[in-house]
Amino acid sequence: MIQMTPKPFTGYHMAAILIGFFGIVITVNIYMAKQAIGSFGGTVVDNSYVASQQYNGWLEQADREAKLGWAAKVAKSDDGRISVMVSDHGVPGKDFVVSAKAEHPLGRAPARNLQFQPDEIGRYVSLAPVPDGRWLLQVKISRDGNHYKMIADVQ
Repeated sequence: MIQMTPKPFTGYHMAAILIGFFGIVITVNIYMAKQAIGSFGGTVVDNSYVASQQYNGWLEQADREAKLGWAAKVAKSDDGRISVMVSDHGVPGKDFVVSAKAEHPLGRAPARNLQFQPDEIGRYVSLAPVPDGRWLLQVKISRDGNHYKMIADVQ
């Protein structure tokens, strides 16, 4: 019977284990960093200090809009057009001017300005469709010098 003697664990073995371990960790970190940088669409505000100075004005504007009693529901139809149903104290509203800016959430597609026209059932429908995918809409509704703004997420 042949007897085998075990080989000793040397410094070369330990070096190979350490190099292999840290090589995998560094490779994964580089991959994750490239993915994070490649998917970053930009900042929400360019200067957070300046934006914070406008906070009270935004609150006052929100109070004025709430007192109007207007509400809006936004939807995307199968043909890509955006529809906005505006209500005035719970009653479908008339004589509104509706516009919107459609932005891709990660900034990968150019922003689009949308114009709307009323249809026969009281909705305001965009003249042009938006492409498939997720879009953030900054909707502005106006009537008699009053303005109502909202942000809607459509897919």
